[in-house]
Amino acid sequence: MYLDLAIGFSIALITVLLITPLVKRLAIWWGAVDQPNQRKVHAKIMPRLGGLGIYIAFLIAFLFIAPKTLLTYAILLGATIIVITGALDDRYQLSPKVKLVGQMIAALVVVFAGLQVEFVNLPFEGVWNFGWFGIPFTLFWIIGITNAVNLIDGLDGLAAGVSGIGTAVIFVMSFIIGNPTASYLSVILLGAIIGFLFYNFHPAKIFMGDTGALFLGFMLASMSILGFKYVTLFAFIVPILILGVPISDTFFAIIRRWVNNKPISEPDKNHLHHRLLQIGFSHRQTVIIIYLVSMLFGTSAIFFTQATLWGSILIVGIILLGLELAVEAMGLLGKTYQPIIGSLRKVLQKEPQETRKSTHL
Repeated sequence: MYLDLAIGFSIALITVLLITPLVKRLAIWWGAVDQPNQRKVHAKIMPRLGGLGIYIAFLIAFLFIAPKTLLTYAILLGATIIVITGALDDRYQLSPKVKLVGQMIAALVVVFAGLQVEFVNLPFEGVWNFGWFGIPFTLFWIIGITNAVNLIDGLDGLAAGVSGIGTAVIFVMSFIIGNPTASYLSVILLGAIIGFLFYNFHPAKIFMGDTGALFLGFMLASMSILGFKYVTLFAFIVPILILGVPISDTFFAIIRRWVNNKPISEPDKNHLHHRLLQIGFSHRQTVIIIYLVSMLFGTSAIFFTQATLWGSILIVGIILLGLELAVEAMGLLGKTYQPIIGSLRKVLQKEPQETRKSTHL
C-alpha cells in the first residue's frame, strides 16, 4: 500500500506539471480568461481553466491506483460533471442558478451511489439515525463546501493551498483509521494540487478558475464524508475543522450580507484575504497567513480525534473564542462589530480611571 500511495502521488504530481502549460494555451485559445476589475487583485488578463490540469492529473492517477468500486466511480463521475460546469462558467460566465444545477446533479450522483451520512453515535449513549434526512443533509454539505472553496479563490495559490492542507489532513486521518479508499483518493489529489501550485502560487501563471475551485470543493466534501461516515457526534466536527477556513469565511460572508440587506450571492471585498490585504499585508504574506490558519484548523482536527469528550469540548470552545476574536479584529462582520474586544477595551480604560481616583483620595 505504501508503494501504491507513493506511485499515485508521483503520477498526479508529474502529470499536472507536464499538462498545465498545455491547459494554459487551451484557456487562451478558448477565451477562458479572467479580466481584471475592481474586486480582483490582478491587473492583467489571466488564463483560467487551470483546474482542468488538476482534474486530468487526478483522473490518470485514479485509473492507475485507486480502488475501483461503484462509489469511487460515482465520485469520479460527479467530479467530471463539476469540472464541465466549472469549465463552462470559466468561458461563458454561467448564472448562479445554472451552476447550482450542475452542482446538484454531481452531488446526487454520489449520494445515490451510497455516499451519505446515515447515523451519528451520540457521546453518552444511543444513536441518532438520520433516516431520509441523511440525503438532504449530505447534499447540503457537498454543495456548501463546493461553493465555500470557490469563495476563497481570490488570491494566487490561496484556494489550492488551503485545499491541499485540508486534503493532507484527510489523508493522514484516513490512513490512521485504516480507510484505504479515502487514503488513495486524498493522496493523488494532494499530488495534483502540489504540482499545480508551482504555476499558481504568487505570481501566478494561470488561475484554477471555477473549474478547479468547484472540483476541489466537491472532492473535499466527498472525501470528508467518505473518511468520517460513521462517527460520534463530537467527532463529526472533524471535517468541519479540516475545512475550517472556507467554511468560516463563507459563514461570515453570509451573515455580513444578511445584516447589510444584500443578496447572499452578491460578491464583496470583505472576505478574510481582502481584509488582510486592506490591513497592509502583502499578497504572499496574506496567503501564507491563511495557510497557517488552515494548518491550525487541521492540527486541531487531529488532536480532536485523540482527545477525551471534555477535551474535545475544550478544543471547540477555544476555537470558537479564537474565531470570534479574529472576526472582531479583522472586521469581517463590520468595523463596528466588536462585542468582546469593545468590552475589554472599556474595562482597560476604566481601570486607570479608578486607579487615578484612588490615588487622589
